[in-house]
Parts: sequence; structure tokens; C-alpha cells
Amino acid sequence: MKYKVLGTTGVKVSVLAMGTNNLGGDADEATSAEMFKTCRDAGINFIDCADSYGAGGRSEEILGRLIASCRREVVITTKCYFPQGKDVNARGGSRRHVMTACEDSLRRLKTDCIDVYFLHKFDDESALEEPLRALEDLARQGKMLYAAASNFAAWQVAKALGIQALRGWSPIQCIQPLYNLVKRQAEVELLPMAGAEKIGVMTYSPTASGLLTGKYAGGQRPAKARFLTSALAQQRYAGDEARHAADRLAAIAREHGYHPAALAVAWVGAHPALTSVILGARNAEQLRDSIPAAEITLTPELYAQLSALMPPPSVATGRDEERAG
Repeated sequence: MKYKVLGTTGVKVSVLAMGTNNLGGDADEATSAEMFKTCRDAGINFIDCADSYGAGGRSEEILGRLIASCRREVVITTKCYFPQGKDVNARGGSRRHVMTACEDSLRRLKTDCIDVYFLHKFDDESALEEPLRALEDLARQGKMLYAAASNFAAWQVAKALGIQALRGWSPIQCIQPLYNLVKRQAEVELLPMAGAEKIGVMTYSPTASGLLTGKYAGGQRPAKARFLTSALAQQRYAGDEARHAADRLAAIAREHGYHPAALAVAWVGAHPALTSVILGARNAEQLRDSIPAAEITLTPELYAQLSALMPPPSVATGRDEERAG
């Protein structure tokens, strides 16, 4: 396993991270334990979670039991924003909710400090100072170490950094955008910003909800396939272009002796702004398909071949004729 420094923290995290979205859902307690062991045996020390994963914080509860014997050896993230009950205030980015959500996550994770605490989504109803002040307060109380933002636009991260600098608060050290071969919007502003500001980046959905794992190549429709039954995945990756790219990726992977999932993950991780790529899986077998990505070094030619499977997003100014290279 390879490791990189997260932002400017000095903390070294594995270039692959364990995603826990399925803990307590598709993955029962025993399967979750097997997945955790598979990741730890591979050298993964970065584990991503959220209070919205699993009904009633179930994923955090399971993760808390799994990390009990190795807490100091792993770097844990979790998040807050999405509803945590019927109460109208048990959600969002208010300082009130961020503070209470953190306390609840600490209890479920059975730890006294969260390493990286994400705002899971930008809150249009709260002044940005509200959640940022909460993160600073939590850091000063020793309940979390590093502030982070998930699913933020680049301007939202930049605004947050400006507020934190003005107030003398600790800056955001990590962002978590969606990024894969068929969803490349992060390349336009988020990844360049992260590189310029030395912000850590851990991305999610590197296999596009399973589309890029090779299971659907050639129009295959395997039984119990999540992609085929997920309305969100069908909407996010609609269109023939994405499916054609997935078919071509599977063919290229076969030509080079790689599993398509590992090659898809390796392509994401090869971006110079990337720190770590989250592996989302329902079982240990799926993890074992992706983990070899850490050992794949893409040649410039192979990286370019994979990048050409989908057209790059338009540049931020819209002046595509000025695209570098």
C-alpha cells in the first residue's frame, strides 16, 4: 500500500480508503468485519463514514466496534448534514446541528475524537460561518481534528477558506467530490483548486456505482446487480456514452491483464491532486477486485487512452479552444 500526506496535516493516509456506506445494510455484521479485515490486511488505514450511512447511524456503530482494537492505527472520517430524525432541526448545517451530530457520532463510533469531520453538503439555509464556527469549536474542544467538506463546489470551498483565514480558524484540509471516468466535472475547478491550496482530496464512486467494474460489459445484466436496480445510478450515469466507455474500459483492462474495477480506480488515483480513493463495496470479494489498483502505475499512454473514453468537461471559462495541451 502507498500513503500520501493529507493536505498540510502531516498525517499519512493510504491511497485507497475503505468506504462504509454498506455497513449494516447490504453488508451484515459478519460481512462488515470481513471487509474491514480485508482492507486492514492490505494496509488501508483511511476509513470513510457518515452519520447518514445505515439506518439510525448503523454504519458508525459497526465501525466503532471494528476499530476498537486498532483506533490509533486508523484515520477515521465521518460527516453530518442529512436528516437524523423527524425533528426539523436534526439536519442541515446549523451550528446547533453540527455540534449535536458530532456528539452522536462520537458515541456511535466509541471514540473521543474524529480525525476528519466533513460537512456532508453545502447548506443554503445557514450562513457558512455557522457550520465553520461549529467545526472550529469542536476542534478546540478536542472532539475533531481536521475540518473537511463533501459535495461542495469550488467557490463554496474557497469562500469557506476565506472565512476561516479571516477568523483565524483552522482551514479545510480535505474535500470529497464525486469523480470517475464518466463523471469528470471535478477536473474543472475542484481538483485544480485543491492542488493549488494543498487541500487533501478523497474521492468517491470511482467505479460509477459499479458501471465500470466490467459486470455490465456487452449488455450483461447480472442478477442482484445494484446498478440495474438503483434509480440514482440510472439517472447519474444515463446514456449510451457512459455504457460505451464502460465496455471499452473492460476491453482495455483485459488487454493489460487488470480487473476493470482496479483499472478504473487506478485512473482516478493517478490525478496529481488526489490523495485517496474511496472503495465502496458490499462484500470483501468486491474489495479484492479493486485493491490491486494501489499497485498499478499507469503509463502516460495508458492514462491518455483511458481519459479519451469520455470527452473532458468544458473548461471553467467555456473557452475550450484554450485548453492546455
